[in-house]
Amino acid sequence: MKRTIIKINEELCNGCGICVSGCHEGALQLIDGKARMISDLYCDGLGACIGDCPVGAIDFEEREAKPYDEIAVMERLVPKGEKTIRAHLLHLKDHNETALLAQGLRYLEEHNIDMDIENNNEQNSDCGQAFSACPGSREMSFAPVKPVVPIGSTPSQLRQWPVQLHLLNPQVGYFRGADVVLAADCTAYAYGGFHDRFLRNRTLAIACPKLDSNKEVYVSKLADMIDGVQINTLTVVIMEVPCCGGLLQLVKMALEQASNKVPVKKVVIGIEGEIVEDNWI
Repeated sequence: MKRTIIKINEELCNGCGICVSGCHEGALQLIDGKARMISDLYCDGLGACIGDCPVGAIDFEEREAKPYDEIAVMERLVPKGEKTIRAHLLHLKDHNETALLAQGLRYLEEHNIDMDIENNNEQNSDCGQAFSACPGSREMSFAPVKPVVPIGSTPSQLRQWPVQLHLLNPQVGYFRGADVVLAADCTAYAYGGFHDRFLRNRTLAIACPKLDSNKEVYVSKLADMIDGVQINTLTVVIMEVPCCGGLLQLVKMALEQASNKVPVKKVVIGIEGEIVEDNWI
């Protein structure tokens, strides 16, 4: 019996992270500027990440299937460094693979590799999160801030319809010379003052870099807005979770295609609703 899994050419990989959002099983993470397979066990071989890779660094590999061997996986991951090892072991822990996790920890002990995976305060500089499963898919709850009850209704600042990027015509008049906000779907729900902060006197487009399909169309439409109707500025509002970074990458790809240049602002919303970054890039 043969099994198909994905193979990453690390020489071609530019560390954009788009494939990470394309891997719904969480088998890929961005570590040390490269996409890394942290668990063969969870690669379904469907190749959703292949279509997301802009540089063709991901391909299929078909090989004879063998019983999963945690020791063999550890031998493959150890040369890649502590971050990759930690990401793999915490991935097993997050999926309740306790027997495999015990094998991996025993391998570390037998080879005198000192690592405390329970100490999860260290941050992965590539995605801004601790090494356990990305918070974009992890269930969590937190106490909401006590709301301020407004007097009367709060007017919407939305200026046009539709708003979903797949449905938008990039050549319509309301984009001409406009200050455009490209927002990830979740941001308006996470940030309480979204309308007043981001929509006032701006034109809106929304998209999800993790779940939307045909994202190459997004690149084309954004390039059309930059060149065709010559938008004035572009503010990209994303969540702090790693998969959301794919939206900014799509904007960078559009800028490479476009002849004109446009100022781009990156705004990052925390999962508890705070603004954690607001900078021109």
